[in-house]
Amino acid sequence: MSLDADTLTDRRRLKRRLFFWRAGAVLAVVVALVALMSERGWPARSHIARVEIGGIVVDDRIQREMLDKIAKDTRVKAVILAIDSPGGTTTGAEALYEAVRRVADEKPVVAVLGTVAASGGYIVAMSADRIVARGNTITGSIGVIFQWAQLEELLKYVGIEMREVKSAPLKAEPSPFHRASPESLRVTKDLIDSSYDWFLRLVVERRGMDEATARRIGDGRVYTGWQAVENGLVDEIGSEEQAIAWLSETHGLAADLPVQTWQPAYPELGFAGFAGRALGEAVIVAGEVVAGKTQQTKRLTLDGLTSVWQPDRQ
Repeated sequence: MSLDADTLTDRRRLKRRLFFWRAGAVLAVVVALVALMSERGWPARSHIARVEIGGIVVDDRIQREMLDKIAKDTRVKAVILAIDSPGGTTTGAEALYEAVRRVADEKPVVAVLGTVAASGGYIVAMSADRIVARGNTITGSIGVIFQWAQLEELLKYVGIEMREVKSAPLKAEPSPFHRASPESLRVTKDLIDSSYDWFLRLVVERRGMDEATARRIGDGRVYTGWQAVENGLVDEIGSEEQAIAWLSETHGLAADLPVQTWQPAYPELGFAGFAGRALGEAVIVAGEVVAGKTQQTKRLTLDGLTSVWQPDRQ
């Protein structure tokens, strides 16, 4: 059966449309793959990797795995740590410090401090080969803290008596349910001093100070970026631009080398996981509003010793 001219024309048009649709679909898939690779920290060319360290620092295995990948990736020529953190758990800062030092064994690392890079955030900054801060950056806060709420009087007021049986007097001490004994306070202070000595050793080793100077400036106070430069805690006032200039001048990297942000590949939660997390956060926020919970008491939910700047402490 022969086809008329109009039918043939329509078929040719349909074929052309199908071709463009298919080409568009392929292009969309390619663009999506490139975007996904970029999001996962897999750019296609040589670059400087930007790693953002924000919020409370905790022991994050996925983040550390990403840093190990950066260390091995030959396309990454240097790393910029963009830090904006008041600190966090001492073990979290320790683990992150060690992960960054593994990266620094392979390629140069510069820390760029944002609004806050204090306490545990400063520990992470010291893992870099150079530290750049804004003049008004809040940094320092060299120290370790262990806190607990004392609820004994409150429990008496509401008519609750806590009882316990334990294997030894120092088990689970200090306790929020009764006043700490002198022995309990002594061993807790020993615990704090051990971590604080480790923190000071980092300052001595990484910032080239003697121990007396490190102890003098490491008394827990915070510094502006300008003060931190004067005290030897920071190398330079500036931003990412100065960090890139240092990499270019010191390590011969091209000044126009692109900067690519790497993100930890956290597993997708799915709808159920997302809904559960959203509901949990909503409950926490509601409870904080009702209880008037402060930033200080929020940090009590952190496990173990903390190296965190607490601006609302009295």
